[in-house]
Amino acid sequence: MNKNETAAVRGLTLLLSLALPALAAAGEIYGKISFDGAAVGEGTAVAASCGGKTYPAVQTDKAGSYHLVVAETGKCTLTITYKGEAASMSVASYEDAAQADVVLERKDGKLAARRR
Repeated sequence: MNKNETAAVRGLTLLLSLALPALAAAGEIYGKISFDGAAVGEGTAVAASCGGKTYPAVQTDKAGSYHLVVAETGKCTLTITYKGEAASMSVASYEDAAQADVVLERKDGKLAARRR
C-alpha cells in the first residue's frame, strides 16, 4: 500500500469506529404476551412509538413472543392489537435490551395491557 492508501484506510477505520457506537445505541424491547393465562400465539401485532417516532408493528410468534428494535432510549408506548382490539402501555427503552412481558385483560369491557 502506498501512503495515500494507508491514510485512506486509517481515515475510514476512524470514521467507522466513531459511527458504530451510535448505531449500536439502538434499544431493544422484547417479551411475551399472554391473555387469560395463556400465550396469545402467532399473529398478534406489537407496535412502538418512542420520542415522537413510530415503529411498524411486528407479529408475535407461536409462543406469543415479540422483539422490537427502536432507535431511541427512554419512554416508549407499546400498542398491542389482539383479535381486532388494541391496548397500549408505557415501557422504557435502554441501550441494552429491555424485557417487557405483557398481560392482556378485559377491564370495563375493553382490552387493557399491563406488565407482568
